[in-house]
Amino acid sequence: MDALRGNFNDTINLLRKATVGRAFNAARVLSSYHYSRLVKSPTHWALPTSISIEPTTSCNLRCPECPSGLRSFTRPTGMLQSDLFKKVIDELAPSLSYLTFYFQGEPYLHPNFLELVKYAADKNIYTATSTNAHYLNDVAAKKTIESGLDRLIISIDGTTQETYEAYRKGGKLEKVIEGARNIVRWKKELKSITPFVVFQFLVVKPNEHQIEEVHKLAKEIGVDHVALKTAQIYDYQNGSDLIPTIDKYSRYQKNANNTYSIKNELASHCWKMWQSCVITWDGKVVPCCFDKDAHYVMGDLQTHAFKEIWHSEKYNEFRATLLRSRTEIEMCKNCTEGTKVWA
Repeated sequence: MDALRGNFNDTINLLRKATVGRAFNAARVLSSYHYSRLVKSPTHWALPTSISIEPTTSCNLRCPECPSGLRSFTRPTGMLQSDLFKKVIDELAPSLSYLTFYFQGEPYLHPNFLELVKYAADKNIYTATSTNAHYLNDVAAKKTIESGLDRLIISIDGTTQETYEAYRKGGKLEKVIEGARNIVRWKKELKSITPFVVFQFLVVKPNEHQIEEVHKLAKEIGVDHVALKTAQIYDYQNGSDLIPTIDKYSRYQKNANNTYSIKNELASHCWKMWQSCVITWDGKVVPCCFDKDAHYVMGDLQTHAFKEIWHSEKYNEFRATLLRSRTEIEMCKNCTEGTKVWA
């Protein structure tokens, strides 16, 4: 019953943030996308309904399939500047419905992270973030509630330390659980319905036997929802110790010659190219979260307005390439968009 109430409150919270301008923008995004697919040529009559913005590339963990964890970026690393953030939010607030404070790195390492959240929340934008929860001490948990954050995704990829650290290298499960408890307790103390707290469980071979246990743990703590997420493997062709044996939770299928391939059809279109984008900590606009090292920069917000970049010839050429053949774009070849399993 508590989980149903949490889902209901989250839905109502999201709907309350809708405005005529945002609804009209969303309708124009949807019509642009379908019209572009129909005529096989990119057309865009609106601004994105959702963006992700990167507070920092810094991270305290060393996860094996993450550029932040591997310290393998070729792009610059650093912290999002408040002035740049406010410039973007001020421009997009009338049309923007959903803002994710995450791309790479651990958001809570940004010294002013919750101030940035509050700035967007005060403009009635639905805000979300994803964290490894190692910095959700009592003070940070209280400030998180007070910031107005709407959704908090906590990565918990195991219910024992052994399975958790199989992927979350350098992490402490006890810190994750402590952080989740702090958030739930302060929500009750402050009588707040936000944030909607999600345990995100990245299903990999070492932890696939603990799916039932993570649901039990979430219920015991008072977490609102459990999301089971499939793992992206960069060098998947020859297999990986991380690919789960439970087929439902694998993005890849084993072939007769013992190699692996992506399950889903790589269709030559992508909703994200019309509906959303990602902004790096230093103001680069990239097409989506699969471009982790920012190889496909569409423009720079340090020198151009967002609208100018979004409707630029370069961005439309990228969308045109995608409509023509997804295989022409390297990052799209390992894209398994839509393979998150909600449970």
